[in-house]
Amino acid sequence: MLLSAPLMLVVIGLSSLLAQWLAWAIRLPAILPLLVFGIILGPLTGVLQPDELFGPLLFPLVSLSVAIILFEGALTLRFDEIRGLGGIVRNLVSIGMLTTFAVVSVACWWLLALPPELAALVGAVTVVTGPTVIAPLMRFIRPKASIDKILRWEGIIIDPVGAIFTLLVFEFISFRQQETPWTHLVATLGLTVTVGLSLGALFGYLLGLALRRVWLPRYLQNLAVLALVLTSFGISNALAEESGLLTVTVMGIWLANMRDVDTSDILAFKEELSAILISALFIILAARLDIGALLAMGWPLLALLAVVQFIARPLCIAVSTAGSSLHWRDRVLLSWIAPRGIVAAAVSSLFALTLQNTGYQDADKLVTVVFAVIIGTVILQGVTSKPLAQWLRVRKRESQGILIVGANTLARQLASAFVKLGISVQVTDSSWEYYRQARMEGLNAYYGLAYSEHAENYLDLSETAQVLALSPNRHQNQLAAYHFGHVLGSDQVYAIRSSAQLKERGGNESRRFRRHEVLFNEESSYAHLSNLLAKGAVIKTTKLNENFGWQAYLDINQHVIPLFYVKESGKVIPINGDDTPQIPCTLIALVKNEKDSTTPR
Repeated sequence: MLLSAPLMLVVIGLSSLLAQWLAWAIRLPAILPLLVFGIILGPLTGVLQPDELFGPLLFPLVSLSVAIILFEGALTLRFDEIRGLGGIVRNLVSIGMLTTFAVVSVACWWLLALPPELAALVGAVTVVTGPTVIAPLMRFIRPKASIDKILRWEGIIIDPVGAIFTLLVFEFISFRQQETPWTHLVATLGLTVTVGLSLGALFGYLLGLALRRVWLPRYLQNLAVLALVLTSFGISNALAEESGLLTVTVMGIWLANMRDVDTSDILAFKEELSAILISALFIILAARLDIGALLAMGWPLLALLAVVQFIARPLCIAVSTAGSSLHWRDRVLLSWIAPRGIVAAAVSSLFALTLQNTGYQDADKLVTVVFAVIIGTVILQGVTSKPLAQWLRVRKRESQGILIVGANTLARQLASAFVKLGISVQVTDSSWEYYRQARMEGLNAYYGLAYSEHAENYLDLSETAQVLALSPNRHQNQLAAYHFGHVLGSDQVYAIRSSAQLKERGGNESRRFRRHEVLFNEESSYAHLSNLLAKGAVIKTTKLNENFGWQAYLDINQHVIPLFYVKESGKVIPINGDDTPQIPCTLIALVKNEKDSTTPR
């Protein structure tokens, strides 16, 4: 069935939305539904034929999309975060990456009879895992904190590092294909790297300077960033072919590490843009997949998947964890988990198109093999990793930790009270000042919106069992409640009332959200509690038992607002209205300043 070009673009957009929603609903990596939709629209039904739909524009569209995706990934790579990492993660993205590259390259050459240069390119592309597939898998498996952090940080860092490495391998192959003399090859490769590094640093510095000195109005900042990313990519490719991807990657890293430059708004915009591009791009690329060629490879392709799963990854972990204190059970699970993601698919498709444009005959095999590795690793590891973690006894026990949305004074004092009781706590806020104060007080803090895509990949929820939305912004509390209600269950998410009069305006409020606004008594809105804290009230903890129970506590403490009680198991229970704590427990309450006697109990 042939559809018009505008209608076909609509189909791609709707399919992208449906695939992303389906991934969210069933808590799977988005790559799987996107792949299914792409194959259905392309090879199975023939509805989507990207080469006919886009014609000569297909390569530029893929190229520019990959550039934006890599820039967004590089924008999250901060040197101060890398310095704090253990040696295992550093090894994984260096000697571990090279080990994977070597094993997969040799396997492709030996098992699939690919030309050496194409086998090397497959090996380079498949070193990349990525947070878009790791983060959903970690939420599903819930492994020990050490395993969770190692896999998450490996995926985050290897995205840009692996992309740069793949680019260099591709450049080397391109020059060898042209039978360039070694001296000229080295000179040309040096020019490509020099142009990529210098232009990336230059554009990154200029953009950072413009943002720091506010040369652009706020509403033009995101547009300016996008325009400069595409401009730097185009200029770089004009000066040295295929250097543009290196340029935009370096540009993102430079901007992310420039002092006094706030990239939070840019990152939020790029996350949304990348989500759109990744979704549409992956459906388009999957629609170009030749199922016949995939099946024709037969058992050698299955043998390659076995090598990737049972040889390449275990060797990567073995060399990366040598001499570390990791238990053998942890190493086994690390050796099993390394799903390939969307970046591998996008980069392989881009380089395949480039090779096709230069007349390389086996270029289509690059996409076929890489997609097979993606499908195999995501499905196999997605199905088996949780049972394996249970068998190895490396899954986390039931978590008791708390995530607090907001780092204001109320949130920080509550967080400090929980920490003193030995409860794992994280606070999040998009206000830099609140975030900074939380870090200065020694709290584990995340800067940004807790429900953003960045938080989806970077915010560690392995210790989190409950979420407390304590932001003064009711809209943020609402979005956090919806997001974490899906992740942890709606009965584990609580929000504070923004105003004591909300009940009177209930007809205009969301009933779905109001069921989360159950923290404390009806008078204890955010504004009321913050006002009491400003007047000198403090949050204190008191142990209650059979000798000193709830009523005895109230008889002595006339002007308190009970907030939570903590069971001996560590479970935190909010106190709402006339709730009575279960003895024995530890009570957390707001004790007012004695000079102010207006606090209702």
